[in-house]
Amino acid sequence: MPIDPFILLLLATVGVAALFPARGSVADVASGASTAAIALLFFLYGARLSTREALDGMRHWRLHLTVLAATFVAFPLLGLAARGLVPVILTDPLYQGLLFLTLVPSTVQSSIAFTSMARGNVPAAICAGSFSSLIGIIATPLLAASLLGGSGGGFSADSLLKIVLQLLVPFLVGQVLRRWIGGFVTRHKKVLGLVDRGSILLVVYTAFSQGMVQGIWHQVSPARLGALLGVEAVLLAVMLLLTWYGGKGLGFSREDRITLQFAGSKKSLASGLPMASVLFGAHASLAVLPLMLFHQMQLMVCAVIAKRRSHDPGAEVTAPEPAAETRTAVGTGTRSG
Repeated sequence: MPIDPFILLLLATVGVAALFPARGSVADVASGASTAAIALLFFLYGARLSTREALDGMRHWRLHLTVLAATFVAFPLLGLAARGLVPVILTDPLYQGLLFLTLVPSTVQSSIAFTSMARGNVPAAICAGSFSSLIGIIATPLLAASLLGGSGGGFSADSLLKIVLQLLVPFLVGQVLRRWIGGFVTRHKKVLGLVDRGSILLVVYTAFSQGMVQGIWHQVSPARLGALLGVEAVLLAVMLLLTWYGGKGLGFSREDRITLQFAGSKKSLASGLPMASVLFGAHASLAVLPLMLFHQMQLMVCAVIAKRRSHDPGAEVTAPEPAAETRTAVGTGTRSG
């Protein structure tokens, strides 16, 4: 099963933050650079999202609504149900991170990659992931404010204003400027992908440095981490089963069920990390730990499922061909998102 190289980089960044946390004026510089990096990330997201592709995919509105329901309704309900595991299995800070994990949008690139590997409906996966990311910019902070309340990091009107300024405004600017810079973004996709990953690593370093300085990592024991992994394994299994058999009950075709399973059972590390940094502030390091673990787990499990789905009877005949414009994204899908 694959180990995402980006996860290894994230773990290395956490190690650097543990050994050499940013303090004093260095911490101020790192915090400012992290804020700028988050704005840059969402500007690039906006510049990449093809409005034409999104509109073309609206004919699959029933499938897209089901994916959104899995992402922003079923997942949060399971997250709320996990409250019963506190304090016997999970500590309250780890539960807050787990609940936040259930609120972030779905992935884009890895959903496309696995859908393509399993010979599912790739165009629908592109649109479903894009819709989820777009709606998540607004839905995730609102859900976090209502479900996590003051315990998550002091959510307030000021927190929501930060979300608008750091996430939504850069995204909208990217969309507006896409007409002029879209070609440049497409031609330099690999280079800008490195900018994406570098920005996320900076966000992680800043968040974990704050955690080290405040000593919050003493709250987490190996036993609690093992318990968290077990809870996340159950969460992923429930969502994979729910999306697959729920899609069958709703009458979706095999290709659409594959899209629903891969887009509806995943959570985006690329979107979740910056959002957690804005929403949780100094508590972000514990908040993003469940998301980092879940991200690697979903990649490993979905890679196995996608390979098996590709050998289903009739898969060769019925699977749609990815659009030429998206083949590059499919080829690098498991590296981000």
